[in-house]
Amino acid sequence: MTQKISNSVLKRLPVYLSYLKALPMDGSENISATTIANALNMGDVQVRKDLAMVSNGGRPKVGYNRAGLIGDIEQFLGYDNTNDAVLIGAGKLGRALLGYSGFSEYGLNILAAFDTREEYTDENENGKPILPMSRLDELCKTRKVLIGIITVPAASAQAVCDRLIANGIKAIWNYAPTHLDVPPHILVQNENMATSLAVLSKHLSAQIKNY
Repeated sequence: MTQKISNSVLKRLPVYLSYLKALPMDGSENISATTIANALNMGDVQVRKDLAMVSNGGRPKVGYNRAGLIGDIEQFLGYDNTNDAVLIGAGKLGRALLGYSGFSEYGLNILAAFDTREEYTDENENGKPILPMSRLDELCKTRKVLIGIITVPAASAQAVCDRLIANGIKAIWNYAPTHLDVPPHILVQNENMATSLAVLSKHLSAQIKNY
C-alpha cells in the first residue's frame, strides 16, 4: 500500500489491532468491518475505508481473515520492524517508560535514556542504560536513531527537541506539557495528560448531571 494515509487513520489502526488481537483464539477465522465497527462504537463505513487502506483481504459477505488482517495492520504500522528510539529525561515517568517491556510488541526499542543529572546516570533499568546527555549525539548518529521520546519538564522540552532534530530524529513522542515548534517534515505526537483529564472530567460531569 503506497497511498498517503492521514494521522486520524493512523490513530485508529492500533485500536482495530488491539480489538482483533483480544478476540478469543478459538473464535471465527473471519470478521467483517461491520462487526468491528459495532464492537468499537464506530461507523462501519469509516472502518471499511480505513481497513481498505492497509489490506486488500476483504471479501464480500465473508469479511477479512482475522489473522491476515492482523498481519496487514502490523506490517503497515511497522510493528514487524523494530524502530530504535532514545528517551530524554530519566525522572519517574521516563524510567517507567524505559522499563516497560511491552513496547517491543509494537516494534519500538528504546536504546537508552539520557539525563543531565549526574545522579541519574550510569544506572540500568531492565538492561537499558541511563546515560549523560553528552553521549546523546554520538549514539543517535552511530545507530541512526529516528525516534525521540521527551519526558523532561516543559521549560526544557524545546531545547531537547531542537537537539534531537539536529541529530537526525524524524519523529518525536512528546510527554512534556508544552507545544513544540518543529520543521514541517518532523512528526510530533503529543501525550497531553491535562487534555486527557479534561475530556474525562467533562464526560463524568455530563454523566453525573444525567443521574
